[in-house]
Amino acid sequence: MLRVLVVDDQDLFRAGFSMILDAQPDMTVVGEAADGAEAVRAATRLQPDVVLMDVRMPNVDGVEATSAICAATGAKVLVLTMFDLDEYVFAALRAGASGFLLKDMRRDELVEAVRIVAGGDALLAPSVTRRLVASVVSGGHPVPRLAAQLAALTERESETLRRVARGLSNAEIAADMILSEHTVKTHVSNVLSKLGLRDRVQAVAFAYESGLVVAGTTDH
Repeated sequence: MLRVLVVDDQDLFRAGFSMILDAQPDMTVVGEAADGAEAVRAATRLQPDVVLMDVRMPNVDGVEATSAICAATGAKVLVLTMFDLDEYVFAALRAGASGFLLKDMRRDELVEAVRIVAGGDALLAPSVTRRLVASVVSGGHPVPRLAAQLAALTERESETLRRVARGLSNAEIAADMILSEHTVKTHVSNVLSKLGLRDRVQAVAFAYESGLVVAGTTDH
């Protein structure tokens, strides 16, 4: 049973999200919070699997709360906001969020997002993913320190990272590389471990910043 903490300063949003998630057979809402400070206290006390986190809140905002929760607990944070703005996307990801979605999503998308993040994967709204990559590559030149770290990867792991950066799922990578999904999952895990990355979102950023993948190409 997935334990979820719902954080939003608006009562209607909190109640709506809680009702949707609590109705799922594999989920239970263990608590709610109306601001970031309350969220940190609740996450520390309740130890949820996933925290559904609003961004704009009084006192302590969602970005600061995300950073504190990721540092103090094993919870995955899924950020929800009405504002599709870069500053929130990047700040939330830097703080350790595993997902970033807009509040205009359908209820089935919300439920699936919680399951994906709880399973250890990362998730971003498509528009966010495109702008994340565009922002990362806007500097134009690879970061030498990151490029040097690529030497730690085997050829297969590098090939896997290239495909992760292109947005392919494990199943798609397996078909593309003619490998089993289990093998691909192992390669992805090794890549994250060797490079000290939290999840696939950070892996995408690393692939572009290191120069392994160049914007606008589909090289293998």
